[in-house]
Amino acid sequence: MHNRLALLSFVLVALHCDAHAQFSDPRTYVNTPVGINQLELGYVYARSDTSIDTSIIINDAKFNLNQGVIDYTRYFGFLHRLAWAEAAVPIAGLSGSIPDANISGAITGTGDSSYSVAMLLKGGSALSVSQFADYKPTTTLGLSLTVTAPTGLYNSNKLLNLGSDRWSFKPEFAVSVPFGATQKWEFDAYANPYFYTDNHSYRGREILHQRTLPGLEGHISYAFNNTVWAAFDTRYSFRGDTSLNGVNQDNSQENFILGTEVNVSLNSRNSLVFEFGKALVHQNGPTITAFAVKYDYIWGKGYK
Repeated sequence: MHNRLALLSFVLVALHCDAHAQFSDPRTYVNTPVGINQLELGYVYARSDTSIDTSIIINDAKFNLNQGVIDYTRYFGFLHRLAWAEAAVPIAGLSGSIPDANISGAITGTGDSSYSVAMLLKGGSALSVSQFADYKPTTTLGLSLTVTAPTGLYNSNKLLNLGSDRWSFKPEFAVSVPFGATQKWEFDAYANPYFYTDNHSYRGREILHQRTLPGLEGHISYAFNNTVWAAFDTRYSFRGDTSLNGVNQDNSQENFILGTEVNVSLNSRNSLVFEFGKALVHQNGPTITAFAVKYDYIWGKGYK
């Protein structure tokens, strides 16, 4: 019983806000006019019966996350190709408990911030807003790198944390293919492994090491008209096992998540996005069910 209580406390110390990283958005790598800015305000609710952390899992636990995200993206031309840079900061409230052990806690604050750079390697010529009016959708190939920095609230002596106290790096290669008689359909395929640095203050002075967590994603979407499109999303990830002070925890993961997304353009500048995702397979991985609502505002030179 004492070993179980120690492990439960250890998991609560380790828990951090990682629910926002489950999917890359569909249609991320379609061509877009340069000189455009996008501000996104998002809300995410996620719950799990194991944990929301991808580094260690415990059964019979209950976690609830309410998270707001402020995200800014700038689209520009680089080497005559479309490129963009993005930054996001989450603000969250997280609560967790293990009823059988009478352990619980709650925390509110900032999570780990993330920063991305991306570029279309094929099919994404840098076009102004006026030039983009004549653009015909085509297959695109894209590459990006997302870095998550340990800027979130973290205290190794506390039960719950919103930060991870480690860096993560996610390179991503993507292909997007429009198809159909009127090209209202779009298929996206992404390959995106996560790499992690070590956390040297796990439970105070322990060292947490996590191996690479490779991931594959598939998205298929359909545009009903010029204002509404919907997508069906899948993600599969595996490996990502951890070690503590060099001792392997024998917890290699296998996760399969299904999701859906609806994007509604209110006008040329404003849009709403609704997302839902659920982990159907979660071997040593989070049993997450999540829902998100996002508001996007777009502006830029020549944009009406």
